[in-house]
Amino acid sequence: EALATGARNAAGRLAKENGYYGDELIKIFLPDEAKIIVDNISKIPGGDKLVEDVILRINRAAEDAAKEVAPIFVSSVTQMTIQDAFGILKGADNAATNYLRNTTYADLYNLYKPKIQASTEKKIIANISTKDSWNTLTSKWNALANSLAGRIADLKPVNTDLDDFLTNKALSGMFLKVEGEELKIRKEVSARVTPLLQKVFGSLDNKTN
Repeated sequence: EALATGARNAAGRLAKENGYYGDELIKIFLPDEAKIIVDNISKIPGGDKLVEDVILRINRAAEDAAKEVAPIFVSSVTQMTIQDAFGILKGADNAATNYLRNTTYADLYNLYKPKIQASTEKKIIANISTKDSWNTLTSKWNALANSLAGRIADLKPVNTDLDDFLTNKALSGMFLKVEGEELKIRKEVSARVTPLLQKVFGSLDNKTN
């Protein structure tokens, strides 16, 4: 119940405009492989704008995919046994989130990546997709890196699976927000929005007191 509530709350916040882009804790930046582009951005005409455009779009793609991620999290909670649940209930403040991350990450990745891919290929801003924007940036960079001047300057081409990178980053941000929701439910009475949460976590409060 706590995980389902936390996942729904977290996904709802992240699915809003600027859910990722406006949150410095989970805002998604370019892949590490693209650091060389950022470090040498002045070498590409209009490079600064290209980079910021891609950053905006990859965050918009994550926000778009977050609209559908809550049911994936909620369904994965059904794998939990009673013994798991008792251990989590009495565990650390992020025990439930850690359990979910450790036991379902691969399944969540496989379910979430196609949604990310569909989102990166969707024409979401000015009839241009996130993938179009990324490909424009990397193709301009790679043309420079592969030129004689680029080879002399030891510039390296960038080839990154954007959907894989974005899926991992988006899920990391989602888990971070679920962890925050779990902590609220454990610590704040007002966050226990169902009778079951009030009963279970209220009993823990009484034992602590």
